[in-house]
Amino acid sequence: MRQRGFTLIELMITVAIVGLLALGAAPLAKLGAQRVKETELRAALRDVRTAIDAYKAAADAGRIKKAADQSGYPPNLQVLVEGVEDIRDPNHKKMIYFMRRIPRDPMNPEQTVTAEQSWGLRSYASPPDEPLPGDDVYDVYSQSPRVGLDGAPYHSW
Repeated sequence: MRQRGFTLIELMITVAIVGLLALGAAPLAKLGAQRVKETELRAALRDVRTAIDAYKAAADAGRIKKAADQSGYPPNLQVLVEGVEDIRDPNHKKMIYFMRRIPRDPMNPEQTVTAEQSWGLRSYASPPDEPLPGDDVYDVYSQSPRVGLDGAPYHSW
């Protein structure tokens, strides 16, 4: 009586097919991970830029003390978390907060720097094509040299 089962050739073909499918799935998994990081980068940029704009709006509305020669943008990112005194409050006790925490740049490869240091800073006085830090924070950008899935470098997002 003949026993039923798989031959060695059948098992080898099955293993080869599964291996080919795994090779096709690996780039898709890598692409999915990059998409997740890009989504995190977009959200972090939106959050920080919204907080910078809110700070500027509060300064223009006269709620934040600023000198005549200042732009009205925050001096650093940390002030968005620490808050500033609302000068319209008669008791001078009310603080205005713009963020709970500074998000980390998900594309920054250096893990030893703080969340604030993970971003590139552009001051109001710097030219748009060559962002440089200065007396205030007009915008933030990723310091990653990599290019996104859309073909644009992350530092230009």
